Amino acid sequence: MHGAGNDFIVLNGLDQDLSNITREQWQKLAHRQFGIGADQILLIEKATRPDADFRYRIFNADGGEVEQCGNGSRCFVRFVLDQGLSTKNPLRVEVAHTILTLSSRDDGLVEVNMGAPIFDHSKIPFNARGLATKQEFHEMLYALPIATPAAHDSWISVLSMGNPHAVQVVGDVDSAPVLEEGSSIEKDAAFPKKVNAGYMQILNRKEIKLRVYERGAGETLACGTGACAAVVSGIRRGLLDSPVTVHTRGGDLQISWGGIVNEITQAVIMTGPAITVFEGETKI
Repeated sequence: MHGAGNDFIVLNGLDQDLSNITREQWQKLAHRQFGIGADQILLIEKATRPDADFRYRIFNADGGEVEQCGNGSRCFVRFVLDQGLSTKNPLRVEVAHTILTLSSRDDGLVEVNMGAPIFDHSKIPFNARGLATKQEFHEMLYALPIATPAAHDSWISVLSMGNPHAVQVVGDVDSAPVLEEGSSIEKDAAFPKKVNAGYMQILNRKEIKLRVYERGAGETLACGTGACAAVVSGIRRGLLDSPVTVHTRGGDLQISWGGIVNEITQAVIMTGPAITVFEGETKI
């Protein structure tokens, strides 16, 4: 399946026990030459909480398990409904640290309540010690040193959408050094659990272009949580107004965020496509 070009292997773990698959086996399944090929793998399981309909786990192409995946959440909904695993709409699904509410719309798009963004450094997690800072409207920016041959500082916003993001604004996203610098940002010591590196170009107050270098996967054609993080960052920096259309290399996403109202951080709403490419079987 894919959500705006961010592609997934989706596995039904309800009818078969897939709990003992190793990291190396996940890597092989995700390999584009020696396996099926995917940015991430979604494993659908029975919920462990009474307030959820299902649970799903997310494995990156490198075999590592991660907390959240926005485009994957939309594919999850499409898979569950198309496979007849549930007739509920909306669905409540358990991911690593929270419950998501997901709705399939009549126009074929999927709407996801992604929950509230997280700014607490200890929960991202992010260690800002030693980094220069500057305030831009409601957002604090941090100067992250980029360890590449063209070494320099990048001013980043830092937040979590259930997974950590470092977002920077660039003049032209197509020529931005995503592949050259993304890995350096991903593995920077300021991020104990690594980070997704987002590059955002502001087109107008309602529209951006975005590229994301994802933890454990490299650059993907789209990143749902990255789109949410970029829009939240842009609104807090006074550059954007909700809702915002996010143009990724794989397609468009619509992101809405109401900001912080009466000291309560509002949830981010993401809407976008979820497409089944093919179904099949593989032997592990």
